[in-house]
Parts: sequence; C-alpha cells; structure tokens
Amino acid sequence: MNIEEQELNSLRCAVLISGAGRTLKNLLDYKSAGRLKNVCFPLVVSSSPTAAGLQYAPLCNADAKVVDRKEFDSDDAFSDAIYALIEQSQCNFIVMAGFMRKLIIRPDWENRVVNIHPSLIPSFCGPGFYGRKVHQAAIDHGVKVSGCTVHFVTNQVDDGPIILQKTVPVHSDDDADSLAARVLEVEFQALPEALELIAAGRVTVQGRKTVIVN
Repeated sequence: MNIEEQELNSLRCAVLISGAGRTLKNLLDYKSAGRLKNVCFPLVVSSSPTAAGLQYAPLCNADAKVVDRKEFDSDDAFSDAIYALIEQSQCNFIVMAGFMRKLIIRPDWENRVVNIHPSLIPSFCGPGFYGRKVHQAAIDHGVKVSGCTVHFVTNQVDDGPIILQKTVPVHSDDDADSLAARVLEVEFQALPEALELIAAGRVTVQGRKTVIVN
C-alpha cells in the first residue's frame, strides 16, 4: 500500500482552529515522531484570516483554508461552508483545536467530531467557560484537582460523550496562568491518545457513554 492509499484508509482529520494553533502543532509533532500512524491531517480550517496556527499547515502538507464567520449571516451558512471544504478534502473526521466558533453538528457527523476542554467535564464547562476563565473558576471554587476532557461534540456546548480525561493537581498558590500551563501539558497527551484510540476502532458510543475496548 502506497502513502496515498494508506492516508485514504486512515482517520482523515480536518483540524479547525481560531488562534495560535498550539494544539495543531502538538498533533503534528506527534505525527512526525512516528505516533498517530493511522491518522493524517489533510485540511486545516481557520475561522480567522490572522490565526497564527495557519503557519503549521505546510508541516503536514495540508490545505490551509479560512472561513471567516463575519462573512456569513448564520451559524448554518458558516457551517455549510466548512463542511463543503471538508468533503472536498475527503476527510472523515473533525478535530476542534482551539476552535472558538459554533459548528452545527449534522446528523451524519455525529460522533465524528472531537474537542478538548481544559477542565474535568461536567465541571467548569458550557457557555462562557473558555481560556483563563475555566482555570480561574476552578481556583475560585477551591478544587484540588483539575485537568482536561476529550469529548465528542454535539450541538450542546461541552455536552458530548466523554472519551478520556486526564488530571492535574491544583496548588494553593496557583493562578489561572500557572494552572493553565499544567493543564496544557496533559491536553497535549490526551488528544493524540484519543485520536489513536479512535483510529484503532477502540472507541464505541453507547448513549451518553463511551466504551474503550482492548
């Protein structure tokens, strides 16, 4: 099987970004290190024409596209434009990597879109919980453990079936930035791990729950 045939039989991920692209860069680092063997990234779509993360698309020979939300009058029209690019690229999976806009999840894409959230869902998630706000809320609440959650995306914010979670301690002298840095370290482990499990066919969804099989 040549490289092109192998990629067509892989988990072909469209990566959606809005900013710096740290999560995308981490996935590409895993790929270049020989991990994520059955995962490829043919398409990067940014919701902003100035997103720094667009610079990483050439590292994986991906098409880099911009779909600016300001150019559309509804979430549906915006989503339609993104799906059109995804279909053209023959992608069969979507990874939200710091994507800060609303993508309508179509029925045929159910359980084929993943996101990573910087808390242990169902804590500190949902509308309004993003970036530093998540970590400040965890500190203000006095929790002793935080972490990240990789989950399938639904049309409800941060509400899809959970694939895996990783934890970190919350220290008494933490601020939002120090906790964010610690959580980011496990985010960088969790998302590639989840994609490897999905690509291997080891993740099934049963209602609100996922089952990871050996």
